[in-house]
Amino acid sequence: MHIHILGICGTFMGGVAALAREAGHKVTGCDAGVYPPMSDQLRALGIELIEGFGADQLSLAPDAWVVGNVVSRARQADGSPRYPLMEAILEQGARYTSGPQWLAEHVLHGRHVLAVAGTHGKTTTTSMLAWILEQAGLEPGFLVGGVPMNFGLSARLGKGSCFVIEADEYDTAFFDKRSKFVHYRPRTAVLNNLEFDHADIFDDLAAIERQFHHLVRTVPRSGRVVVNGLEESLQRVLNAGCWSEVRSFGAAVDDFSAIGEPGAFDVLRRGEKAGRVEWELGGVHNQLNALAAIAAAEHVGVDPAAAAQALASFRNVRRRMELRGEAGGVRVYDDFAHHPTAIRTTVDGLRRQLGPQGGRILAVFEPRSNTMKLGTMKSQLPWSLEQADLALCHAGGLDWDARAALAPMGERARVADSIDDLVDMTTAAARPGDHVLCMSNGGFGGIHARLLAALERRAA
Repeated sequence: MHIHILGICGTFMGGVAALAREAGHKVTGCDAGVYPPMSDQLRALGIELIEGFGADQLSLAPDAWVVGNVVSRARQADGSPRYPLMEAILEQGARYTSGPQWLAEHVLHGRHVLAVAGTHGKTTTTSMLAWILEQAGLEPGFLVGGVPMNFGLSARLGKGSCFVIEADEYDTAFFDKRSKFVHYRPRTAVLNNLEFDHADIFDDLAAIERQFHHLVRTVPRSGRVVVNGLEESLQRVLNAGCWSEVRSFGAAVDDFSAIGEPGAFDVLRRGEKAGRVEWELGGVHNQLNALAAIAAAEHVGVDPAAAAQALASFRNVRRRMELRGEAGGVRVYDDFAHHPTAIRTTVDGLRRQLGPQGGRILAVFEPRSNTMKLGTMKSQLPWSLEQADLALCHAGGLDWDARAALAPMGERARVADSIDDLVDMTTAAARPGDHVLCMSNGGFGGIHARLLAALERRAA
């Protein structure tokens, strides 16, 4: 089969392309501004990439067009279509489908799918679960919205019956507004947490809860729903109806809980010690992610003690508190946090890791997600940055006033209108012993390398 993927350089669609190529299909694709690292990875797999969405690609005549959710029916200022190729596909009446639908039909069908859903922690928990199953000898397939450092790649078919997938609640395509995860038909579903996000497509929290319940509806009676018992929103989801076995995690009264610090803790199964996790990760959020992964792995026969032991060698995911380097006595980190809750969790995690005498935290961030660009959660930013000694915000391109939003922080917050100004501002503020935590769900203008270079020049 020959498939041509529209929007191939996104993390998810790039993963679909890699899986299709590994399965022996001919894969080509296009995107606007074909960009690394995904473009480099795909070309290394022998996948031809085309710049732009020109209608001339119709001559490729693939067996199916696989459409990413970046594609829309939008028009340019002059009235011409933004995606001419999609318009041509529609005019011709050619066969097209979405990435999640193609994945469900050609990769996931017939396998034991373990899907990890939630507002936060999906990528990390999916990676943990895949690593646990790998260490148990199950050779799982997986598709992760990041690069787990234990594997060094974001997707593979695997040889076993299990397939672990990051289950995103974002919509599927312009012609299918259901959440992506509705297509995956999991036998094991993890509901990690749930709060309002994606303000560009959801009106309120209830709308997202409805999509999560659609996911619960697809789990068979013999399946398992692993749910965070600390989340009221998830309880509402289950109260709407659940037809499968439920295993909860988080609090002492739940099926799986923890005793000890996030870096070294006992795993309790219904109050009895079932294993122990000792690893390099910090943060209560990672402790909860671990409990979720252990509870999910148990459903496919992995003993909690073995799962906990496997996590000792878990190396996390790129862009999750990843140390990018040190210059002039200042450490620079990269993290994907882009929602106020994720920012708070990340900053708090670093603070716990450093301790009260561990140096200052300079939180450098950009409100880049669609939700943050809309200003829906701007009032939560001071709360999310409470544990930072200094917050530095990139406000370029925002339609709301970042300075006003951060005003409650007083002198602890500064705002820059360009990446250049932000680099200068951060370099001037940083002192030896500081920790600069850069947070964005995008490339952030290469700020990490630019900061390290500027700090190196200053030290010299």
